[in-house]
Amino acid sequence: MTDSRVVWLPRKVDDESFGGSLDVHYWDGGDVFPSDPAKVGFLAPPLEPGRERTVLKRILPRVGGIEVLQLLSSGYEYLRPFLPLLPAGARVATGRGVHGQATAEHATALLLAMTRGLDVFQRRQQRGEWRPSRFSTLLGKTVLVLGQGAVGGAVASRLAPFGCHVVRVARSARDTSEGRVHAIAELHDLLPEADAVVVCVPLAAGTRGLLGSTELSLLPDGAVVVNVARGEIVDTPALVEEVATGRLRAGLDVTAPEPLPSGHPLWGLPGALVTPHTAAFTDAFDAASAAFLSRQVHRYARGEALLNALTLPEAAEETP
Repeated sequence: MTDSRVVWLPRKVDDESFGGSLDVHYWDGGDVFPSDPAKVGFLAPPLEPGRERTVLKRILPRVGGIEVLQLLSSGYEYLRPFLPLLPAGARVATGRGVHGQATAEHATALLLAMTRGLDVFQRRQQRGEWRPSRFSTLLGKTVLVLGQGAVGGAVASRLAPFGCHVVRVARSARDTSEGRVHAIAELHDLLPEADAVVVCVPLAAGTRGLLGSTELSLLPDGAVVVNVARGEIVDTPALVEEVATGRLRAGLDVTAPEPLPSGHPLWGLPGALVTPHTAAFTDAFDAASAAFLSRQVHRYARGEALLNALTLPEAAEETP
């Protein structure tokens, strides 16, 4: 344990009364450090989608006395290359739950937009073209929600009032108060009956390429694929091919590669709507993350167990 009990946070929190036992500083992820990194005991790097590795590469070689690495992201696959830089006994925690509601809202918005053809009407609006067309509805449709963590559970809850049949899928099958959760192993049997799939599983060895060309081909014509998890979970070339033929439609907040380079087929592909990994970042994010950090730092100051704590083997091999 470090003697100084130094804490670095990415932003100020409402409650900074940590019992006077901590020396709290604020770091924006840049080259200028607010204090000696070698004395940091609790580190919460800023969350900047696409720059997580850059930030960790800058700071982790310098914090040899770190006790807690607090991520603000739900996923942590980007941490794997940096695990050898953490000292023995260091704890890692994620921001699971901070993003759940906003990300679920975004996933629902993408699903509704693609189901109702809002992307098509937007392009016609830009051309000044009044041309009614009939699209689908969620009413009576079957929607697979892949992943039943904070995001997947919130998505499933939001979809139920639309009158659709929500099929929950996770790593293992189980019965819950909300109904049956199917195992990912059943996916090939479930896909042919799905009118839409919402991807919320974390990226791991078992989920990378989970929706490949075979799985996408099992979906019926007109199905919608929504991904708010990680781009690598869906085979991008296979998805582009299916959408280009008009057989499937897609709403994507994450892509592979990411950031999506200029000139990539997804940018101009009719039937695809792309947002730049913004699902979690609303005007509520700062307050939610600050409140979460305050709780975690209080736990750290009192020597209590951390929320969303991982073991390093978990960080090396994530499961949905």
